[in-house]
Amino acid sequence: MLVIAHRGAHAAVPENTLAAFEAAVALGANGVETDVRISLDGLPVLVHDRITPAGPVAGLVRRDIEHAVGHEVPTLDEALEGFPGILWNIEIKTIQALFTVMEVIRRHEAGHRILVTSFRHDVVALCAASLKVNFGVLVAHRPRTPDSLLAYLGGNSNPRINHVVWDYEVIDGSLLEKAMMEGFRNFVYGPVTKDEHDHCRELGVDGVITDHPLLAQNM
Repeated sequence: MLVIAHRGAHAAVPENTLAAFEAAVALGANGVETDVRISLDGLPVLVHDRITPAGPVAGLVRRDIEHAVGHEVPTLDEALEGFPGILWNIEIKTIQALFTVMEVIRRHEAGHRILVTSFRHDVVALCAASLKVNFGVLVAHRPRTPDSLLAYLGGNSNPRINHVVWDYEVIDGSLLEKAMMEGFRNFVYGPVTKDEHDHCRELGVDGVITDHPLLAQNM
């Protein structure tokens, strides 16, 4: 089971910063999950929340975002250049970020392991049509008929869309097995306790996206 540090390892440093990514590597995480938005000056900044204390990320230049959140805010380019040896799970938060992020990934796709994900499944499809990395759809609910969701993904997507990233609260063995049988890798986000991380491992999850990377390690 791959251990992906959610927004980096941010117990002692701000999330989605170069320091958080460095801390994740030091803890032995296999990769890092990060969030990309576009600032007013057109930069792909790594910020999770849509709104800062000074207003929307989209309405602020990078310098003002950093002032609002109280720490340096890296760009996607800076993060990829600084940590080439890990798996990067890049979550695209908005469709406005799509083309800028695609250009960044295109520059780095040959030398990095990258998984692009989004709750915007249309964004995933658009990216998969032109980039040579892996893609996944984020799913925060349990479908009433899992077969219909998986058939839709398998029948209407580029084969590079090969991951489903499930909310921990909706998973069970049958759901994960169905996805696996359809050719998808299963990632899970949101486990909190040691027992929950162990449960993911027992279910055969391929990767876990966690705020607690040490709890996910097989000790």
